[in-house]
Amino acid sequence: MKVFIISLLCLFFLGQQVEAKKHLLYVGTYTKGMTNGIFVYSFNDRSGRLVDLKEPAISNNPSFLAIAPNKKFLYAVGELDNLDSISQSGGLSSFKIEPDGKLTLINHVLTHGANPCHVSLSPDGKKLVASNYTGGNLSFFNILPDGSLSEMVQRIQHEGSGPFPGRQTEPHAHSARFNATGKLLFAADLGIDELKIYDVTSGEKMVVPSAQPFVKLEPGSGPRHMDFSADGRFIYVINELSSTIVVLMKYGGEWKQVQTIKTLPKDFKGESWCADIHLSADGRFVYGSNRGHNSIAVFKREPNNGKLEMIETVPVEGNWPRNFIIDPSGKFLLVANQKSNDITVFQIDPLSGKLKYTGFKVSNESPVCLQFLK
Repeated sequence: MKVFIISLLCLFFLGQQVEAKKHLLYVGTYTKGMTNGIFVYSFNDRSGRLVDLKEPAISNNPSFLAIAPNKKFLYAVGELDNLDSISQSGGLSSFKIEPDGKLTLINHVLTHGANPCHVSLSPDGKKLVASNYTGGNLSFFNILPDGSLSEMVQRIQHEGSGPFPGRQTEPHAHSARFNATGKLLFAADLGIDELKIYDVTSGEKMVVPSAQPFVKLEPGSGPRHMDFSADGRFIYVINELSSTIVVLMKYGGEWKQVQTIKTLPKDFKGESWCADIHLSADGRFVYGSNRGHNSIAVFKREPNNGKLEMIETVPVEGNWPRNFIIDPSGKFLLVANQKSNDITVFQIDPLSGKLKYTGFKVSNESPVCLQFLK
């Protein structure tokens, strides 16, 4: 019995002595005339502390970042109306990630669309799509072997409008993501209340409309971002204008809505706009950000039917949580608070999924995107 107890104590203390891992965190910002745009931090996954590595990269309004699957390259949008006065286009930049985490510019291309606000890569790292918000279109590029971007190979223009005053007079492509197989691309268009669905091809065109070309969401909802369940059966779409999350489930060959749930407390009367959404690594919880209410909404997820149940809303200890991310260990959630110019760190309870503010907050000018080098 004594040997058993001693063995347990040894295991306990060994567990306590496991060295913390440090992960690189890249932060995209609105530059507001500053020379720098992408900042690099070291994150300690035991303490939750962030340390600025003082290795910023010059990039103009890099409001969204994406890291290549091979971890060698980073891609950033340049969210501008007229980066080039002739083309009236925003831009994309590719960077090499050096061994110390520093970014070295490889090349820059135009998206041929205004205000690109999102960028993502295919699972094989060979294709890239940028969402042009004001242009209401998607721009597609090939990733060359050295990590550089090709010139645009395809552009898809969305059409239509929605009923929300001042925000839905035209299409607004807000995000696009490949699924885990790389065979499908989903695009959320805030202006027309649609989740577009495209088949990825190996032909001249990178994508073509799928047999089910879109899922029509509630008028005035404003789909913004999405995340997928690990088994590929469910898509979770967060709606900026209605402050809701829509759960989509695959029935045979068709995606159907199975639930719409609010991200705000029932007694909230103010103005608030959703921004970002992520599933926990184990798929048991879903998190969404509320700008205005300035909170992270926490939901318990039922894995069989995909439906959500709200657990809590947690203040972000800042203003305007545009983007957030769960660290590679799955133990922390970090929030980019755009208007209070800071990043706040929360600990995730592994059993309940609830969040607890760690007290760690770092200053950063207008942070709007967080990406870990996992």
